[in-house]
Amino acid sequence: MITELGHLALIIAFAVAIVQMVVPMIGAYKGWSDWMAVAVPAANVQFVLTGFAFAVLMYAFVVSDFSVQLVAFNSHSDKPMLYKVTGTWGNHEGSLLLWVLILTLFGVMVAWWGGDLPGRLKARVLAVQASIAAAFFAFMLFTSNPFVRIPNPPLNGNDLNPLLQDPGLAFHPPFLYLGYVGLSMAFSFAIAALIEGRVDAAWARWVRPWTLAAWMFLTIGIALGSWWAYYELGWGGWWFWDPVENASFMPWLISAALLHSAIVVEKRETLKSWTVLLAIMAFSFSLIGTFIVRSGVLTSVHAFATDPTRGVWILAILVFFVGGALLLYALRAGAMEAKGVFSVVSRETGLIFNNLLLSVSAFVVLAGTMWPLIAELLWDTKLSVGAPFFNVAFTPFMIVLAMILPVASALPWKRGRLQATARPMWGGLALSVALGALVWALGTGGRIWGPLGVVLAAWVVLGALTDLGLRVKAFKAPASETWRRLVNLPRADFGKAIAHSGFGLTIFGIAMITAFETENIRVVNAGDSWEMSGYTFTFNGAERFRGPNYVGERGDVTVSAGGRFISQLTPEKRVYNVQRMPTTEAAIDMGLTRDLYVVLGDPQTGGGWAMRTYIKPYANWIWIGCIVMALGGIMSLTDRRYRVGASARRQVPAGVPAE
Repeated sequence: MITELGHLALIIAFAVAIVQMVVPMIGAYKGWSDWMAVAVPAANVQFVLTGFAFAVLMYAFVVSDFSVQLVAFNSHSDKPMLYKVTGTWGNHEGSLLLWVLILTLFGVMVAWWGGDLPGRLKARVLAVQASIAAAFFAFMLFTSNPFVRIPNPPLNGNDLNPLLQDPGLAFHPPFLYLGYVGLSMAFSFAIAALIEGRVDAAWARWVRPWTLAAWMFLTIGIALGSWWAYYELGWGGWWFWDPVENASFMPWLISAALLHSAIVVEKRETLKSWTVLLAIMAFSFSLIGTFIVRSGVLTSVHAFATDPTRGVWILAILVFFVGGALLLYALRAGAMEAKGVFSVVSRETGLIFNNLLLSVSAFVVLAGTMWPLIAELLWDTKLSVGAPFFNVAFTPFMIVLAMILPVASALPWKRGRLQATARPMWGGLALSVALGALVWALGTGGRIWGPLGVVLAAWVVLGALTDLGLRVKAFKAPASETWRRLVNLPRADFGKAIAHSGFGLTIFGIAMITAFETENIRVVNAGDSWEMSGYTFTFNGAERFRGPNYVGERGDVTVSAGGRFISQLTPEKRVYNVQRMPTTEAAIDMGLTRDLYVVLGDPQTGGGWAMRTYIKPYANWIWIGCIVMALGGIMSLTDRRYRVGASARRQVPAGVPAE
């Protein structure tokens, strides 16, 4: 009975979403305050009903109610409890329900915290948000109902995909959805602004925290997915340019551009049309990602569904919202007059370059991701676009971005002098080049990416610290004055420095692992030893073992250096009992300067085991950098100027330069 109540809750939530979509929009047009007021209680009811439905589905997974088709197909009575819970969203229907739950959550947060919003704008934002929810409620109820019953339930179920039975993948989708769906708020604000024909600093101040939160969650979600692929799949890599990886990376790039563009609108009342277009495109890329993951048009190890009929529904949603938004933009963008003027050398220009690099790089990734589909549709030719294309086509944009970032972010608003801004940074640039030369001198074997990555990473980090130091007059004013300015500095300035530094750390990790990773593939027998980069690996043999819902073989590898014990590694090959699907569990000894990475392969006909061994220098700096970037986002969100509902009239303390 409780399952039927969950289904009924979704149906009622769908009806409420339609009411919220229509009534407040009419009220805003007519100026009827009582009609506009319907948006807030409707948003609350919609969220409560969707949350109840999600709780019902999770309960069905926890108690192993195999009369629910979704549970029977994606769970098993012997599965650990963690994966029973996370199995709720480890499938197409359940993850779609989580998607809609987060969508209604963002809507209700505007209802709760939007007291300072103008009435018409708030009503229109919530109506647009409800229209997105209504579309996805319809998609779920008509094609992907999570509460379908089966007449003859199995005894134990079919089990969750073994690749998803991992802590990294348990939490990776929720963070990604918080990012994907969070961009819907920027979209709703953009459409509401286009309808009103008004974009100003207050609008940008409202859009920016939602975009910042979405970008932050996307950063965490992408990092979790990358880390999972690194240690779980046994391929030895951290990024594969898989279509689903790209599906999350593209909105991350566009939302980063939107963040910086919104600053220009807020500070200088310019780039209005461009910022609204970015808000539309950011959510559009989220919908494109949803289409890639759920339509089956592109093959991916991460994909949730392969049913083309569902893809038609998502494509219809994509065309309606993106096409409608772009049509509205074409009709109304001219009304958004830019007020600010600026010279070629200014922070505005630097942010424009930032936007162009991020946006074009996102479209390069889109072209590479969709080209196999386009080639098959137009010429009936099967093509594969892999890492070589993306590395060559995408990397130059990030190199240029890292080169200009420190100076561009330190330029003054409106007009500046490049020489004056760059002069305090010459020391950081010289130190960066010196570090790169040191790496080159230590011996690179012709691998330029290591020294180049060190130069760029150090330049970005030192540039961010130099900019922060200049703002507080470090070493140029008495310590008490510097401390006072530091304490009074807006938190968004700290957030910017932290996020840019995280970007530099990630560049460092990527460059080092790309340039200096070493690999060894061999067949080993018990007692065999081999040398790699000063480490001695000894294979002690393999034994069979049994897990909670799988069986496997576990290898035993001892690592030493110079006769000193370093680590005991136990790579595994698992076969899950129900689906009979093999998985590889890499054994990794992690460290700040290197990872020792061992993968147990298949047993060989003539005896012995295939064994892959990697030494990955500074691999963890990739994810450390992502964490630091996310921390920068959190720091900026705590700035009262950018918190939802914060007053725009905060007085800057005397002696603190305006951002």
